[in-house]
Amino acid sequence: MWSVARRPRWILALLLALGIGAGFAALGQWQIGRAVQTATVVTLPTETVMPLSKVATPQQEVTDRAAGQMVSVVGRRVAGDTYVVSDRVNFGVRGFWVIGHVVASNGASVAVALGWTQSKSAADAAARELATGAPTATIAGRYQPTEPPDQQDFEHNARTVVSVPWLINEWKTVPTVAYGGYIVDRTPPAGLSKIQSVRPVNDVSLNWLNVFYAVEWALFSGFAIYLWYRLVKDAWEREEEDRADSASDQKSEVH
Repeated sequence: MWSVARRPRWILALLLALGIGAGFAALGQWQIGRAVQTATVVTLPTETVMPLSKVATPQQEVTDRAAGQMVSVVGRRVAGDTYVVSDRVNFGVRGFWVIGHVVASNGASVAVALGWTQSKSAADAAARELATGAPTATIAGRYQPTEPPDQQDFEHNARTVVSVPWLINEWKTVPTVAYGGYIVDRTPPAGLSKIQSVRPVNDVSLNWLNVFYAVEWALFSGFAIYLWYRLVKDAWEREEEDRADSASDQKSEVH
């Protein structure tokens, strides 16, 4: 078959197919470029402080829209419900968080990460001091989804994750309803440092119609080469059939 493909006629046909394929590939690349250029950056107003009640609903999971949103809530910190979470990295340094229980003005409970410290003894001391509770005040910070519980925590009785369901089970003041996420307080109490709270990364929405067209052009490019291959193969098969028929006729004449 390749002896047929090396004939000038089919070499020219191959060059034509390669040219067509290259044109289709260029169109596909252009479509991909268009998809990237026209990509829409979804910018959410995460840094605008919004009331927690407008962002989240008690007893519901944290939505993608709510995760990372700066929120505010008017509530009081409940006495006795303060806990220490270990193994928390803050600006590259490993340390401890102090977590409190806040009851909002609408009666719903929410966990609040109050602050960070590098020392375990300082964290325990801060937790004991903050366990006295606090009067009603406005708390502002970044709303985050609950973290899944770690089996190690249960085995060693040490908290390393902020699991809202686990905290609810341990709160001495049983909540009537509770938010599914927790707030990272942007104003830590005395004795604690501010917890690093990173702004969420904006999503980029591609123009999928352009991407679809790019895939189509790539398929067309491959089809141009395949069509040349099929034409060459068909020409070779016809010659083989003619050669077989000719050989058969010669045998018939001899007999």
